[in-house]
Order: sequence, then structure tokens, then C-alpha cells
Amino acid sequence: MPANTPIQAASATTDRDTALTWYNTLHTKHGVEGIVAKRNTSPYRAGRTGGWQKIRHAETVDVDVIGCTGPKTRPRTLAVRLPNGRTALTQTLSAPLAAQIARVLVTAGPAERGHADTGETYTRIPSGLAVVEILAGTTRHAVVTPLRLR
Repeated sequence: MPANTPIQAASATTDRDTALTWYNTLHTKHGVEGIVAKRNTSPYRAGRTGGWQKIRHAETVDVDVIGCTGPKTRPRTLAVRLPNGRTALTQTLSAPLAAQIARVLVTAGPAERGHADTGETYTRIPSGLAVVEILAGTTRHAVVTPLRLR
């Protein structure tokens, strides 16, 4: 395979025990975020899962919201303080969650700029105004999925 290609080779098995071994060991050894389960007859369709199921190593945690991207009245993502002290931006908010959190954000006062650990900018809000439950990936990828406002 040529260097820097977006295509990556992936192991496959039809043996459940092998898949469980991969799930339980590759996470700690290589940072693999999980496995994909699918029917043998299910072809890949770009942009669609087609019955494919991702089984990831992740846990839910409550985190302090410290800012957002986009306007406070319609935030796109949240800046959150993770349990390890890092600042991360969440994945895109669902419309219902964005509407809920907007009610809190508009009371936050004047906007200041902050920077996530990745260098991305966001609008800061005072700590302690909002807490969200997130699904935080426990892998090399910083996947932070907001689930609900607490």
C-alpha cells in the first residue's frame, strides 16, 4: 500500500472468540478503539452503516462545560474539561441538546476566547454553569460525544 493512503488494512474474522480476544487485547496494546460487527453478506456502503455495528471501548462521565463553538444561541460543539484535566471539543451537538444548552449559554455574560488542547478556539463560559454527560472514548482518538445536559 502506498504511504499516506487513507485506506487501512483491517483484520476480519467470523470466529466470535477471536473477535472478543481482539476487542479485549488490542485496546490496551495498540489503542484500537473497538471492533465492527456485521453480516458476511453486508457490503460496505460509503456514508452508511448498512447494519454494521461499532462496539467501542468507552464510558460515560459528567464533565464541566467551559465553552462552545458557534453562537451561544445555537452552539455547534461544547468545550469541556475532561476528568484528566484536558480541554476537548465535543462532537456536533444534536438539535435538542443544542437548544437545551443554549438556554444556559446565553446567561454566561461577555464572550472570551479559549483554546482546546488541540489548538481549536471556542467561546469561554464561566466554569460551573453547566454539566453534561459525555461518552468519552478511551482510545488514542479524542472522541467526546455529548449525551445529555445534567
